[in-house]
Amino acid sequence: MPNDNLTVKQQREQRRQEKVAALKAKQAAERRRNRLGIIGAVVGGVAVVALIVSIVIVNAQPQVDPATIEVAGVEEFEGLEGTHVQGVVDYEMTPPAGGPHNQVWLNCGIYEQPVQSENAVHSLEHGAVWVTYDPSVLSEAEIETLRDAVPSTYMVVSPFEGLESPVVASAWGAQVFLDGVEDERLEDFVTKYLLAETAPEPGALCTQGVDGQGRVS
Repeated sequence: MPNDNLTVKQQREQRRQEKVAALKAKQAAERRRNRLGIIGAVVGGVAVVALIVSIVIVNAQPQVDPATIEVAGVEEFEGLEGTHVQGVVDYEMTPPAGGPHNQVWLNCGIYEQPVQSENAVHSLEHGAVWVTYDPSVLSEAEIETLRDAVPSTYMVVSPFEGLESPVVASAWGAQVFLDGVEDERLEDFVTKYLLAETAPEPGALCTQGVDGQGRVS
């Protein structure tokens, strides 16, 4: 602001200095913004590089081919017919692991009551894995552990009385009798047979079918 005690020349010089100071302040602010932009670009570039490196590392990890997984004790059944039938089917294995079945599949999920085998087998045809357990052998805690151990999709978990072992895992054309909920073969079986090409229609719907009684989730 001009000082009235200054001469005209001094006032002009004061205004000039103020303009110079304002210009320098503006230039300094721009330089700070540019530096921040460069730093941000570098940091962003580092983040992108880190992301790319992590993706490369993950993709470089050898992926397990389900076909190479060997599950001890698995029994496989060939030549199973996938025809649609009405009524009860007398299956050659217990629980059934494929064969003639109801035309409506069972919605995948967790069940606290036995489900209709003919509907469950249709789900196996779609690539689901059916894990059954003997409710007279497992405790409530073990049943909960079993439910938590399986994937959330293309799985059916249900009680099945009179099993020859505490837990049985079944897929289309394959089955393994397990010693209990902690049996490590369960994870291998699911990895190998879930949505496997050995099922007649892997990836077909496992929802929009029919619910069994006692569906929990």
